[in-house]
Amino acid sequence: MSRPVIPSTRGRGQRRGRLRPAVLGLVCILTSALTWSAPAGAGPSDTGLKGAIDKILTDARLDGGAASVVIADAATGERLYQRDGADRLMPASNTKLATSTAAMALLGPDYRFSTDVLSTGRRDGSTLRGDLYLRGSGDPTTLAKDYDRLAADLAASGVKRVTGRLVADDTRFDTQRLGRSWAADDESSYYSAQISPLTVAPDTDYDAGTVIVEALPGAAPGDKPRVKLTPPTDYVRLDIRGTTVPAGQTDTLAIERQHGTNTITVSGNIPVGASATKEWVTTWEPTGYAAAVFSDALAAHGVRISGSPRLGRATPPGAKLLASHNSMPLRELMLPFMKLSNNMHAEALTKTIGYETAGRGTWDAGLSAIGGYLQKEGVQTSTIRQFDGSGLTRMNLFPAEQLATLLLSVRDASWYADWYASLPVACNTDRAIGGTLRSRMCGTPAALNARGKTGSLTGASALSGYVKDAGGRELVYSIVLNNYLASSVKSIEDAIVVTLAKSDTAAGTINAAAPKAARSTDAPADLECSWQKPKFC
Repeated sequence: MSRPVIPSTRGRGQRRGRLRPAVLGLVCILTSALTWSAPAGAGPSDTGLKGAIDKILTDARLDGGAASVVIADAATGERLYQRDGADRLMPASNTKLATSTAAMALLGPDYRFSTDVLSTGRRDGSTLRGDLYLRGSGDPTTLAKDYDRLAADLAASGVKRVTGRLVADDTRFDTQRLGRSWAADDESSYYSAQISPLTVAPDTDYDAGTVIVEALPGAAPGDKPRVKLTPPTDYVRLDIRGTTVPAGQTDTLAIERQHGTNTITVSGNIPVGASATKEWVTTWEPTGYAAAVFSDALAAHGVRISGSPRLGRATPPGAKLLASHNSMPLRELMLPFMKLSNNMHAEALTKTIGYETAGRGTWDAGLSAIGGYLQKEGVQTSTIRQFDGSGLTRMNLFPAEQLATLLLSVRDASWYADWYASLPVACNTDRAIGGTLRSRMCGTPAALNARGKTGSLTGASALSGYVKDAGGRELVYSIVLNNYLASSVKSIEDAIVVTLAKSDTAAGTINAAAPKAARSTDAPADLECSWQKPKFC
């Protein structure tokens, strides 16, 4: 798997800390926890923090790799530590820090998406003479039940028959469905779904543009697996090639959509008595998916409509609004977006920013507006490169210094409290709060203390956010690691944040945490843990 990382700006020119005696260096190697005190009269960069973090970054898993790390005092902006802070590295999902803050600033925390049903036709009793338009504005949280409510509202208004066609209006965004340089082998994976202003989420994680496919063994060996779709829809076609095998045999069942189609193949073996194999699978052309789900809802509520849906046509001016669904406000959408690192939310917001600021629902327009916002926040945009909103592309480049600058700058924004609440919390086992950090840094002073945005791609990992040290001082940290060959470097990031939480950085008492090597049983770290469904972080 392959995916990207982000950069940050302010406060370069940090002074170097003093070299420590060789004897102390030997003690560092032999102990798992260190306590260093700064000499009397030492400056802020001579507190021992440099030596402690430098030691953590000597971990063999980073041999030949790259690390960009910046630590700052959240109140003053003073840089307490900087290691290659200006180096441009792939930020992976740390890119969402730029996208989410820009969305809060440019769209506003009360921004809502709408999905509307309209018509230019005339009513003749219970008959609507003309076409029926389903118009989307980019809502990535629309559920099948929301389309059902739209259909119910139309039926409740007295409409029983539509003489024209259902027209799906997805013209708010352009027709570029996938981001630049997204990995082709991710096409079927739910975290790489196509982007459309009309889509369907199958669950309350709001995994837009996907269906949930659940396969259970048949009653006896030789039977085909039993397969269920959520939501139920004929928009995708199931090609069930799998076989139920005797209990105790190896479960090899696989579920994947074929490229360029909506045919989902279920292949391999599933033993009698085995638990369900469950996959979140993307659809090809989510506009059609939304239209199909809405068509089924109309039929269920007794509204007859002619022909198959037409896709991609704009609603005529003057069309009358017949029913409407509004999304949750952006401040609430931030929670599933950031806690679970939802790529499709990031891209829908990027195109929405483009539409609202420039009248064009494109990546180019959205990213241009995001760049303008970052520049106002003091981020040196000449030092970064951003090609999508989520960090799924490996073309994004961000220095840790620029990420730290952004984290410092937004603290005085009127919407900061809502945005801060969307960041995952270390070792909070409630998935809606802990998010992608819910199983990290447990049993340490960083637990329930550190907040941060994770980032994961093959050979790229990042963690940036906020933590309070042992003296109650709030710190900003940004850690971006690239080009390593190890399966995971997450514990190196954690060791740095735990060191900050254990230490009194103002007093110069630094308690360094030793990173723990990744165990062979650890989950793959080239994907965000929330993307590894149905397993959760």
